[in-house]
Amino acid sequence: MANHSGDGLTRRRFMGSVAAGAVSATAASCISRPGSTGPRRPNVVYVFSDEHRHQSMGITELPELHTPNMARLARQGVQFTHCISNYPVCSPHRAILMSGRWPYQQGVIDNNIPLGSDGATLGKAFLGAGYRTGYIGKWHLGGTRAEPFGFEESLIWTRTGAHWDKSLYHPREGEPVQPTGYNATLMTDQALDYIARHRDEPFFLMLSLNPPHANFLDAPEGKKALYPEGSLPRRPNVDLASAPDDGPPRIWHQNSWPYYQGYHAHVSAVDDELGRVMAALDTLGLAEDTILAYSSDHGSMLGSHGLGSKRQPYEESIRVPFLIRWPRAIPRNTKLGPLFGSIDIMPTLCGLCGLPIPPSCMGLDFSPALRGGRGPEPKSQFIMHISKNNASGAQNHPAPIFRGVRTPRHTYAVYADRPWCLFDNEQDPYQLRNLIDEAGQKPLIAELDGVLKQWLRRAGDPFPEGA
Repeated sequence: MANHSGDGLTRRRFMGSVAAGAVSATAASCISRPGSTGPRRPNVVYVFSDEHRHQSMGITELPELHTPNMARLARQGVQFTHCISNYPVCSPHRAILMSGRWPYQQGVIDNNIPLGSDGATLGKAFLGAGYRTGYIGKWHLGGTRAEPFGFEESLIWTRTGAHWDKSLYHPREGEPVQPTGYNATLMTDQALDYIARHRDEPFFLMLSLNPPHANFLDAPEGKKALYPEGSLPRRPNVDLASAPDDGPPRIWHQNSWPYYQGYHAHVSAVDDELGRVMAALDTLGLAEDTILAYSSDHGSMLGSHGLGSKRQPYEESIRVPFLIRWPRAIPRNTKLGPLFGSIDIMPTLCGLCGLPIPPSCMGLDFSPALRGGRGPEPKSQFIMHISKNNASGAQNHPAPIFRGVRTPRHTYAVYADRPWCLFDNEQDPYQLRNLIDEAGQKPLIAELDGVLKQWLRRAGDPFPEGA
């Protein structure tokens, strides 16, 4: 392993190592590129962070939070106000995103389970259409190479939870490299290099940043200074008394002020990196011809209902940002309210770019709505927590196994042997009143149970037998 953490690797030397390490797959020469006649196909830059919840942006519930670039992206394009992480855990979300299929259809039912490369993927869809394709950052789908999934160039990062000086990136040739610095900034450096090198041809780039995922305490000091104690309000459903910060550090107990502060400081740092991508697209004259999206794989409880981490059906866990712009085709300053899930991202990106949507995709194409027309209006999104064998604490993790649905108004979830919760998110946005045992709700519960059974059949999910 090449360890440069002790010799003060400079930004210039780091960028040089990036260019040397990013090697194109030989299959690229066999793919025909779009010709010079007709309008250029849009580039795509898909930026996603880890554990960033919808509620933690300056444009949603925390106006005190410094996220000006997320605000600018929303003003310049579309914000999905109800983007749902169908399975709010890192690897399962990423596998849904990459394959367009449900967990039991592609095998990734928990963290640390590799995704097979045999089926259709986002990378293959764009590579097959003549795009240059690249993946940079956290992978979390097994191994350290994204080339088998259709990405000509990949720089996969590991050990990303320690955000300074400890992370590794893996060039296609040679030993892993351990640079110094904040890993989100270093990943963005690599992304900017990729964009500059491919500015003259359509490209599809995924940039996967680790913050604001724990470690919450190692956010940049300048960002933490923005938020002195008490400066950021808590959601009304936060119950810190039931989750004290004592004993061994456990993610679901890390909800006291230093963790809350650090989480949001990381969000502001991610906002800076998104701003750098936007500035580079402007400088290179690519902004008009580039679809730029920002999202996250799942949210974070941060003390709501006395819990931390994710793997829950609550809004803090399943609801994530989704901001997207394409100045040539997507209307500005627009909010879309229909339920948009992880499962819908692959077909929607393909649809926006005019690519064939792989028949294996199980989601819906929202590109007509993004272009200002009529689009899907799903009556529900399927939500789930299938396994915690690979969670922090494994079976001691407090999140229960469940399946459920999020409708435009309600959240309904069940255990393997009994109903769990029913919330009216219009009347009770903080989900403080569980309606599951109220007699007057029986018809609604029966209706939602029927919807859930339809989802289970469609997704090939053996619940409760497989729970």
